[in-house]
Amino acid sequence: MTSRAHAPRLGLGSSDYEHVAQSLRPTDKLLARAYPGDDGSRQPVQTVYVPANTFTPSLPLEWGRRALAAVQGQEGLERLASRLGLGEPDVLAGLVARKLSTEPVEDLRLDFEDGYGTRPDDEEDADAAAAGFAVAAAASAGSAPAFMGIRFKSLEAGTRERGLRTLDLFLSALLAELKVHGLELPEGLTLTLPKVSTAAQVEAMTYVCGRLEEVHGLPAGRLRFEVQVETPQVILGADGTAAVARLLHAASGRVSGLHYGTYDYSAALGIAPEHQSLEHPAADYAKTVMQAAAAGTGVRLSDGSTNILPLGDAENMHHAWALHARLVARSLAAGFYQGWDLHPHQLPTRFLATYAFYRSGFSAAASRLANYAAGREGTVLDEPATARALARFIQRAAACGAVTEAELSAAGVPPEELNRLARTREPEHM
Repeated sequence: MTSRAHAPRLGLGSSDYEHVAQSLRPTDKLLARAYPGDDGSRQPVQTVYVPANTFTPSLPLEWGRRALAAVQGQEGLERLASRLGLGEPDVLAGLVARKLSTEPVEDLRLDFEDGYGTRPDDEEDADAAAAGFAVAAAASAGSAPAFMGIRFKSLEAGTRERGLRTLDLFLSALLAELKVHGLELPEGLTLTLPKVSTAAQVEAMTYVCGRLEEVHGLPAGRLRFEVQVETPQVILGADGTAAVARLLHAASGRVSGLHYGTYDYSAALGIAPEHQSLEHPAADYAKTVMQAAAAGTGVRLSDGSTNILPLGDAENMHHAWALHARLVARSLAAGFYQGWDLHPHQLPTRFLATYAFYRSGFSAAASRLANYAAGREGTVLDEPATARALARFIQRAAACGAVTEAELSAAGVPPEELNRLARTREPEHM
């Protein structure tokens, strides 16, 4: 045992500590600015795309009715859950039936891109303004989904002016109509920029958002946008770097999400249509790069869609439901907590698979988090980062309706403690 008289002599002095602090100050600023972490706010589990000219305020609930009718016409939710091999089929059936009756669409995008096509300018002008008025009407009536917005045409040369004009008309009409009703811009407003290839396109979109804020008197930074990853160039740029990582830091914090585009990306790689899928190795590579680029930035990730639809005879519907449920579960396990749905009949398996994912892990997550919060020893030694992931998992389960309020209350972690553990920064918007 070393005596006090022979204590080791320190080799570093205050000047050394100051030298290290000075040399790492740029790193400290970079980490604080560019990697603030998730804010703990709600993320939708799905995004539904519809042609912009087909939207009416009643569309979300109509999709829910069509989803329920489709599954009830075949086998019912409980039987479907059982055939898919999901646990608690009776519980899942009740929860999903309620979800489809009350909030079947969490995030709705009025599409002016692939789902809308190329039309005469005067027709798209009229539809863009009408979309803004319709979204305002839904917000006024309280029937708008929690998240809602438009996907306009890309900033590639051939569609650039048309896309920006549509965005301008939509936002102007939306704000004008909201003002009539005495309403503010919805917190869940979401803008989607498709077919991004370079950071320069994101910088241009950042400029456009700033100008629109100035024109309409919106707070600086209020308008944010999703980036659709649909081109190989945004994964591996011309300079050999991951452009998707660079563009996140070129947008002044305005990029809210990265959404994978299954079919545009696959086609750009020359993958045969029969093999274009969310689970193709090329898709997994692109999404892994996206995931690494977004880690710590607070930017949310979304998987893409499957175009195999539950339509036709019973055999085809069950095959499509089984595929969709498996792909949803696969995305969730990979850390992609959101995905696209293209048809009302995909909603039953979206929520069945999502709820099964959260419910299967909820009890263990709640127990581990309660032990961590109370400082109790458990069978798993959790660190702060893991505790944050556990809390976020429970938050996500509750937000989408996978667990009930009673189950959440019984979890053993008070809501304020759950919120504290789940986030690394304060939320800015919904």
